[in-house]
Amino acid sequence: MSEIETNLARLRQSRGFSAIELARLTGVSRQTIYAIEAGTYTPNTVVALRLARALETSVEELFSLPTDLPTPKLPVENATLLPGSDAQEPGQALQLCRVDKQLIACPPLPERWYFPASDAVVLPGGSRSQTKVQLFRSDPAEFRNRILIAGCDPGISVLARHVAVAGIELVLAHRNSSQSLKLLKDGCIHIAGTHLRDDASGESNLPEISKQFARNAVAVFTFSVWEEGIVTARGNPKSIRGIEDLAGPGITIVNREAGAGSRNLLDGALHRLGIDPAKIAGYTHTAPGHLPAAWQVLAGNADCCISTRAAAQLFGLGFIPLVSERYDLAIRRPHLDIPAVQSLLEMLTRTSFRRELEGLGGYDTTAAGRRIL
Repeated sequence: MSEIETNLARLRQSRGFSAIELARLTGVSRQTIYAIEAGTYTPNTVVALRLARALETSVEELFSLPTDLPTPKLPVENATLLPGSDAQEPGQALQLCRVDKQLIACPPLPERWYFPASDAVVLPGGSRSQTKVQLFRSDPAEFRNRILIAGCDPGISVLARHVAVAGIELVLAHRNSSQSLKLLKDGCIHIAGTHLRDDASGESNLPEISKQFARNAVAVFTFSVWEEGIVTARGNPKSIRGIEDLAGPGITIVNREAGAGSRNLLDGALHRLGIDPAKIAGYTHTAPGHLPAAWQVLAGNADCCISTRAAAQLFGLGFIPLVSERYDLAIRRPHLDIPAVQSLLEMLTRTSFRRELEGLGGYDTTAAGRRIL
C-alpha cells in the first residue's frame, strides 16, 4: 500500500494542465509528476505546497493518509469538576489544568469577565467614522502578522488559538453574515465569514457573493459544515418539535438581528409554513450572536432560539436540527498572497484544528480549507 493517497491526476486534468506544464510550474521533472500520481513517490513538503499553489487547492485535497489506517485512540481520564461549577451535560466543553496531583476541569465562560486585549485607547476629538488613538506600543509594525476577520461563528476562536502558535494573530470582529460581506466589499477587513443560504437553490453563500462582488474579485474557502436548528431549554420542557410550534401558546423565542443567517433561516421557514412572524412571541427580541442567543435560553429569558448545535452543546441545552450548511470564508484575491493568510488557510487542513472544532459538536470539517470559488 502507498504511504499516501493522492488526487493529483484528477485535479491536474480538471484544471487543464499537462504533466509537463505542472512540472515546469513546480520545479520538478515530468517523471516526478507521474510517479506522484502513481503513488510510487511521496513528495516533500516544499513540492506538495508548490503543487497545491499551482492547482489552487489545499495540500490535504491533494494528499491524504490511506482510509484504512487506524484512527488514534484519544485518552480518557477522570477529572475533578471545579467546585462551584454548574452540573455539566455530556458534550459540554471543558478546560483542563493540573493542580498538584489533581486534573481539574473548569467550564469556560462564554461571557468574559476580564478586560479584553487592547492596543490603544480612544482620544478626544474624533468623529463617528474616524478617531484618534493612543497606542500602547511604540512600533505599529507589530500588527503586520494580524488578520482582521468579521463573522458570527464562535468556532473562529478555535482557529485563532491554533494560528497563534505560528505567530499569527486574528483580530475577530463579531458581525452577522450580511454585515461581514459588506465590510469585505468596502475593503475594511481581510476575511468575511458567512452562512447565507439561498432558498431557491439550497446553496450556501456563493449566490449571495456573486450578487455583491465582481467575477474573480474574491476567493471562497470552506471553514466547516455546521448544523443549525432550534435550541431549547434542557429537556425541552415545552415539547417543541419544529418551527410550526413556535407560534403556539406559551412559547417565547429570542431572535437574531436582520441580516443574520439564522434570522434568514427562520424567516424562510415561517414563509413556507404561512406563519405570520407577528404571531411569534419574542420575534422582535434579538440577541447579537449564536452564543448570546443560546445564553438567553439558558437564562430562562426565552424558550428557544435558532442557533447551532455547538452553541446548544456548550450550554448543555436541547437541539432540534433543521439544516446543515456551509460556513465559508470569503477573501479578496489580492489578500491571498499575504503570508499570514496563507498560513491561516493551511491551518484549516490540520488534524489538530479539525479535531478540536469537531469536538465542540455539530461541525463537519471534512472540507475545511477547500477552495470553492
